[in-house]
Amino acid sequence: MLRKARIGDVRTIHRLINLSSGRGEMLPRSLMDIYGSLRDFFIYQDDDSEEILGICAMSIVWENLAEIRSLYVDETHRKEGLGRKLVEACISEAITLQLFRIFTLTYKHEFFRRVGFKDVDRATLPEKIWSDCFRCSKYPDFCDEVAMILEL
Repeated sequence: MLRKARIGDVRTIHRLINLSSGRGEMLPRSLMDIYGSLRDFFIYQDDDSEEILGICAMSIVWENLAEIRSLYVDETHRKEGLGRKLVEACISEAITLQLFRIFTLTYKHEFFRRVGFKDVDRATLPEKIWSDCFRCSKYPDFCDEVAMILEL
């Protein structure tokens, strides 16, 4: 079942993000950051066990720009379409908010290409560079994520 995240999901979201970060799949996020951005998250939860199988967030960056971030799907459920469903839910919410430029910084660029995103030079995303990227320990010389955008 796909749904918006709830306050009771925060610690699981935190654990999944940092588990994925430990594998080099995404950057880590603090518990405080997740509490502050909880409304950005969608959850894919198993109907029977209620286990959270996947997460993804859509964050508003600027008046004309949103970011898809923190996409994670449990390894045993990858290649089942859960990641696509999570990203499509985020895209749908962005459209509802009249945000038609959606980007991601990712290590999973092949997945995002299949969803319709195109590679873009990071320099075309100045709002992002000066918000989150500026605070990242990998900025500016060690960033190895691929910048991608979907323009609707």
